[in-house]
Amino acid sequence: MDATRRTASVDGVELDLTYLEFELLAHLVAHPHRVHTRDQLVTTVWGYGHVGDGRTVDVHVARLRRKLGAEYRRSIQTVRRVGYKYTP
Repeated sequence: MDATRRTASVDGVELDLTYLEFELLAHLVAHPHRVHTRDQLVTTVWGYGHVGDGRTVDVHVARLRRKLGAEYRRSIQTVRRVGYKYTP
């Protein structure tokens, strides 16, 4: 993760992330092993004024996992009925 350039890479290959995908990944990476509820992630990443639900987070996590690739997709773990956590 390079917060200054707002880029993330896997094995030296830069990922093509949207603004919100980067924000979500940066937040999870900054707080490893911490479980975040979907509501917490919506508030933190999308902001208080966002109108939506937890499915918004689910869709973005699915896209992130796909972009991270097979070897790293499991680093974002689902905590059933709660939310997500990042495990390096």
